[in-house]
Formats: sequence, structure tokens, C-alpha cells
Amino acid sequence: MAASIGSRLAKAAVAAVIDGEQSDLGLTLHDGAHVAIITADSDEGRHVLRHSTAHVMAQAVTQLFPGAKFSIGPAIEDGFYYDFELPDGRTFNEADLESIEARMREIAKADQPFVRAEMSASDALALFADQPYKCEIIERVSSGAADNDDSAEIGRGETITVYRNTPEFVDLCRGPHVPSTGRLGPFKLMKVAGAYWRGNEKAPMLQRIYGTAFENKAALDEHLHRLAEAERRDHRKLAVELDLLSFPHELGAGLAVWHPKGATVRKLMEDYSRDRHANGGYQFVFTPHLANATLFQTSGHLDFYKDGMYPPMEMDNGTYYPKPMNCPMHCLVFRGRQRSYRELPLRLYELGTVYRYERAGTLHGLMRIRGFTQDDSHIFCTEDQAADEIASLLDFVMSVLRAFGFHDFTANLSTKDPAKHVGSDQAWDAATEALRAALEKYGLPYKIKEGDAAFYGPKIDIDVRDAIGRTWQLSTIQYDFNLPERFELEYVGADNARHRPIMLHRALFGSVERFFGVLLEHYAGAFPSWMAPLQARVLPVAAAHEEYAKQVVAHLRSEGLRVDVVDASDQLGKRIRSAKLDKIPYVLVVGDDDVAATTLGVNPRGGEVERGVPLH
Repeated sequence: MAASIGSRLAKAAVAAVIDGEQSDLGLTLHDGAHVAIITADSDEGRHVLRHSTAHVMAQAVTQLFPGAKFSIGPAIEDGFYYDFELPDGRTFNEADLESIEARMREIAKADQPFVRAEMSASDALALFADQPYKCEIIERVSSGAADNDDSAEIGRGETITVYRNTPEFVDLCRGPHVPSTGRLGPFKLMKVAGAYWRGNEKAPMLQRIYGTAFENKAALDEHLHRLAEAERRDHRKLAVELDLLSFPHELGAGLAVWHPKGATVRKLMEDYSRDRHANGGYQFVFTPHLANATLFQTSGHLDFYKDGMYPPMEMDNGTYYPKPMNCPMHCLVFRGRQRSYRELPLRLYELGTVYRYERAGTLHGLMRIRGFTQDDSHIFCTEDQAADEIASLLDFVMSVLRAFGFHDFTANLSTKDPAKHVGSDQAWDAATEALRAALEKYGLPYKIKEGDAAFYGPKIDIDVRDAIGRTWQLSTIQYDFNLPERFELEYVGADNARHRPIMLHRALFGSVERFFGVLLEHYAGAFPSWMAPLQARVLPVAAAHEEYAKQVVAHLRSEGLRVDVVDASDQLGKRIRSAKLDKIPYVLVVGDDDVAATTLGVNPRGGEVERGVPLH
């Protein structure tokens, strides 16, 4: 394959284009172009570095595996990937990754320049004639049917941009790249996974090689250490080790059952949420798990969200869907009777379970699941109240997240998707400005995510940073002027006229399940005492102390603590180690002196042992 592309480069039709090749640094800029100096340790610099490394990986693969087809290879957060199809159904193995990485180092050592060229779509199709995935991208771009993945490859427009390192390797790309392969930083290939072409389950299954690259060895080593720590903290692994929950295959993918210990933590989370909302001026509601299709036609979900919903159930009195959202039903609660401006803002709250059909390849433990419960609130207010209500919501969100141990926050403001939205531009502008004003008032750092809003309104997403530096998107505040219009919601104003309310969607946890997973990884399973499924374990030194140990347990339970006892059938050291592995906050040991003095020995998790602590 590599020789094939090399021979095509020699053809006269292409040679004229190649004569005009140049590096990014020597590129003649078009009028109106923007120039910025980026450094290797910046976000932009790392993006360029990783995308350049992805090209080198594709070059190494096509050299080592003649006949390989390559598709797309973008930079992603903390790394890059490239998708391949090997001849005769061959699959990559661990030894292959080592060989590819070694060849990549040879290419880097050769200091090959990244050389840019522009050509017509017809010349590009000739150049990549034996690469069907590249040809499909070229055809989509030249026909105007390009999506974001295509655009990441070669941009939009009639001109096709390519980069080559040697006459033997050329790839589609809009650039930019580092000047030469010798400018790559340290890199490492991580794993191989399956990936459908364009994410379509009916398309060919390709092999995706993931890698990571950084500007220096210290940064790479730090990242690899963080990955190892993340693996140690993987909530799916900890959930099994600590007997918290499981995903039985009989139940179906993306659905969990909660064991007693996990259910205890979940109940504590939900009880805290209920208490905070009850004290925060919210009113509790409950809504069913499914609804007639007409509800979701009214809300617009069947027009904009049907692919994320479970298939309909045909009943004798109509078509029903499991609910993917709680908001349409909360609209019905508001509409249940005439409302006055004196009731606003009206804050409705529900721990509502919803069902979304996530694709099998996207499921990931509790982080991406098909049935989950949201701590869902919908606030109905006047337009004048919206900005202050959002600012108050931000304060409410932050205080709850801090209570669970998070202290580092950033926000994203998602704006209108021009191709997928409802409502007037004027309404969108007003809603976006209300969210922006609230962020400014609260003083929370934020970034703009252009075009990332849901179809019904702009939103704020709150990100938290966990114990090992990862960011998680958790809470959401969504401005919605669409559903009140669709459901014809009204309130009677001070002028005795009817007015349309504004609707704010708000979930603090995002979902109980995902928040639990994030907490489990944040604490590496060692929940703080107030959240721990078992707060203390009492261990008698010998059988003679068991009766007193039971009295200790009875007393502590009467004080509202979650505590158990393990008898002296095993050695004390073994029982202490077992309690530590269960990540119990306190191990309480009782012996002869404790029985005599009504005391106990306290062995706190991560602390020093204290003897003779009075029980009362």
C-alpha cells in the first residue's frame, strides 16, 4: 500500500501539485487569516503535537502492514487515536503495538518534514484510490455533506489539503502540524479497541489504536501515573470488590442492581438531596415511568430525541414510551390548575427514573447507563426573575457539590446549534445572556461551547475536578423557553393578564448513578464517614470479649451509627486487614481492659490507634 501511494505521487497529475508543497511555517496566508504563536505545553500546542503523532502512527502501521486501510486519526483529550482495517481480517495484538511504537520512534528519529499541499478533489481521489475510507471523506467534503469528523480531517470547501512525511506516505489533513517528526514529544501507544466506521453499527468494524503524547517525559510520566491511579479507582472494579452493585447479564446491558452496601450509600445521597431541596423552597412531585406518545410529540422529544428513546409499546389505548426525561410531566403538574404570579418562582423537585437507549459501544459502568435516576428540578419563573434565580441556583449547586467533597469548579456555557434548535433568535439571545449574567454575577470561571446546546435552550454545565485531577461534568442548569410554549403554560400576572413563564431545568447530581460512580472513584472507595455504608466494625480480641463487643454495637446503633461486629473465629490481625480492605472508616477493638473499663481501642482509617477511649 505504501509503495502504491508513492507511485501515485509520481504521476504527472499530482506532481504539479506536489511541486507547490511547503511546510506550515512557510505557508502563504490568505487575506483575513489569523496567526497565533502556540507553545508545546499549551492546549493548542498539545493538540498539534498529538495530531502529528497520530499521522506518524498511521505511517508506521501502513509500513508494517501492507494493504492496511486507514480512516481518521484525530487528537483527543490527553491523546490521539487512529482507525484501521487490516487485510484478511487480521487483528492487532500487544506485540504489534510494540512494533508500531518502535517504528514510530524510527520515523521520529529520521526528522522527516511535514509537508503541506493543496489539490482538487479529483486529484485527491486519484491519490487515495486504494484507500476507500479516505475517498469517502473526500467525496463527502467535495459534495458539501461533510460532518465534524470529516472537517477535522481536511476542513470544508473544494480544496483538499494533504500532508506527507516522505514520498511513501501522505495523509488527508487540514493541519497544522509540527515542522518535522523530530519535533514530536515522547509518546506511548495504550490499547486497541473496536470502532464502527462513522459510529454506524451497520458499517465495517475497524480497529482503533489509542495513544498519548506530551511535550516532555515528565508530563508523559505524570499522565501515565494518573492513568494507573484511575485504573486503581475504576468504579466498576471497586463496586465488585466492595460489594456495592453489579450489572448481571440477565438484566441487560446498561442496567444495574444495587446491593445492600451500595444501596445504603445511594439512600444517604438521596436523603441529603431531599433535605436540601425541602429546605430550599422546592416542592416534591412524583411522575410515572412511561407516557403516551402524544406527551412526547407535544414536548418535541419525538422530533429531536427519538433515537435516544426506547422503542414504543403499542397498547389497546395508544402508543407508550418509557420516559427519557421528567420535564414534560412537570409541565403537566404546572398546568394542572391556574397559576398566579405570586406562586413564582415555582420550584418542582423529583428523584425521577428515566430510560435512554444508549448505544452498546458507549455504555460504561455507571458513567453511561440506560436506566438512571435524576435529582431533577424544574423552576417556573418570570423572565425578570430568571437571572437572579440562575445565580441562586449556582450557589445552591456549589454548596451541594462541596458537601460531597468537591472544591474545584469550572463551567461551560453552551449556545445555540444553528442546525438544530427551536425558537426565535431573539429568544435564544435573551436566554443566553441571562445565563451569562448569572455566571458573571457568581464569578465562576467559564468557557463558551458554541453550538453545543440542546434544541430547546442554552445551558450551563458545571465541571468538577476530582482527587487525581480529572474533570467531570456533573450539574446542569438549562434555560427553556420552548416547553412552556409547547404546553401553553400560563400564569396570571399582577396586571390580571395571562403570561408565559420561563422554565429552568436543573439537575445537581446529573444522575444519582453517575454521581455515585464519580464519588466512588474520587474517594477510591473510601467514602467519608457520613457516607460510608458501614461506619465502624467492632472486633473482640478473643471469644471472651464477644458479649461486650455486642453491647458496644447495640450502643453505637442506638446513637444512629452504622456498625457491625465480627467474632473472634479468625486471628485479630486478619480481621483488621479485612476491615481495612473493606475501607471501613473505624475499626474498634475490645479486649480485657476495655471490658473492665467500658472503653475500646479506636483504629481510624489513615490515622493513629488510640487506646482506652470511653464508650459513653
